[in-house]
Amino acid sequence: MKNKIPFSSIVNKTISSAMKNSNKVICFGLGVTDPKGVFGTTIGLEKKFGSSRVFDVPASENALTGFAIGSSLNNKIPILTHQRLDFALLSLDQIINGAAKWLYMFGGQFNVPITIRMIMGRGWGQGPTHSQNLHSIFAHIPGLKVVSASLPNDSANLLYSSIFDPNPVIFLEHRWLHNSLGNIPKNLKKNQLGKCKIIRKGKDITLVGFSYMAIECIEAAKILDKHNISCEVIDIRTISPLDFNTLKSSVSKTKRALVTDTSNSFCGISSTISNYFYSNIKNLKNKVEILSMPYCPEPTSYKLVDGFYNDRYNIVNTVLKMLKKNIKLKKNKKLKPDVPGDWFNGPF
Repeated sequence: MKNKIPFSSIVNKTISSAMKNSNKVICFGLGVTDPKGVFGTTIGLEKKFGSSRVFDVPASENALTGFAIGSSLNNKIPILTHQRLDFALLSLDQIINGAAKWLYMFGGQFNVPITIRMIMGRGWGQGPTHSQNLHSIFAHIPGLKVVSASLPNDSANLLYSSIFDPNPVIFLEHRWLHNSLGNIPKNLKKNQLGKCKIIRKGKDITLVGFSYMAIECIEAAKILDKHNISCEVIDIRTISPLDFNTLKSSVSKTKRALVTDTSNSFCGISSTISNYFYSNIKNLKNKVEILSMPYCPEPTSYKLVDGFYNDRYNIVNTVLKMLKKNIKLKKNKKLKPDVPGDWFNGPF
């Protein structure tokens, strides 16, 4: 497609469209009006919509979330942005005991239409307190929807749907995706949450990915296709609510599954999906495999990072082992430390 733009610009344009379509939408967060605009996702919004609707805030995450809840209860549609998911941990009280509970505590009389954007994921030695992937924590909380787009073309409708959802949505963006290229739809759609997407059809095995790992699944499928191994690739997109029907339909066909995740599997989404396959699909040809991170904090050292995270080659080798294929593959040339490819030049 022509005129592809970065994922970050698609997020920016989607927020802009939402603000044009409803003057109830407000956008705020630490660094929102900064010249870099949260990795480019909020650049120019203050100039376009004014400082009463787009504004920077102090580093007080719990108070900001309380402000967002109060705003939503007073006919506003807040978009709260955290430059790191790690920073949002300071606001868990308001998210879990406030935003997620209002609809239930008051018998459906009050909605809290908040979208809380959080940037997550590895990169450039960010280390254990700036690169955590804690999406499973939020998925454990009834009353929250948890969303993460992997493909730029999907991000617009998923974010637009999140903004206009009547209840709180955690919208996660992996930092490595912000420079990936895609297109924004001419007509943005609502009500797109809770649906997996089959990115690539196949017959030999189902590869399930969430966030950036869905991209690695796509690339792994391309490599395996050269060796006559047909992979079906599913991007989860929304882990709460989770689209079990699409997952079941795919694995019922392929009879094999490899579930990948950007987090560890202990009490995580990958374990939940794996257990679902075992409980609901008969005659699986292989053990359901999981590729996730080790159960320990993310390292800072490039040497440790190199062996900590999974990539397309880990996926390929796991599939080959499952199918008992004796094929040896070599990785491409060595990349710069802790970046997804030679094309990568940010964000910080």
